[in-house]
Amino acid sequence: MNGAGLAMATMDTIKLFGAEPANFLDVGGGATTEKVTEAFKIMLKNPKVKGILVNIFGGIMRCDTIATGVVAAAKETHLSVPLVVRMKGTNEEIGKQILKDSGLPIISADSMAEAATKIVEAVK
Repeated sequence: MNGAGLAMATMDTIKLFGAEPANFLDVGGGATTEKVTEAFKIMLKNPKVKGILVNIFGGIMRCDTIATGVVAAAKETHLSVPLVVRMKGTNEEIGKQILKDSGLPIISADSMAEAATKIVEAVK
């Protein structure tokens, strides 16, 4: 996620749909592939993490950059939990295509409610 407001809204939405978020991690406006990979590593150290929801509003942060980082992170960490990605903003379509072309089982969502529903379903 990027931004504390988006993070809190995302956590509230996940709770609304029946799950308890383990935590959130704000990648901020300067995320790189390395930072996204490190974020995944940090999250996956927590045994309470049963899935990952990436919720990005790409104003300053470009969605294609986040998508490239998500794909690299999923591969490097050998991700074994469900991954839902919702991206809106700059280079959104390019980012979605990067995820689609990755060959990874990444679950895409177009809205925050859809993303929350999908991650809750995936971890149950």
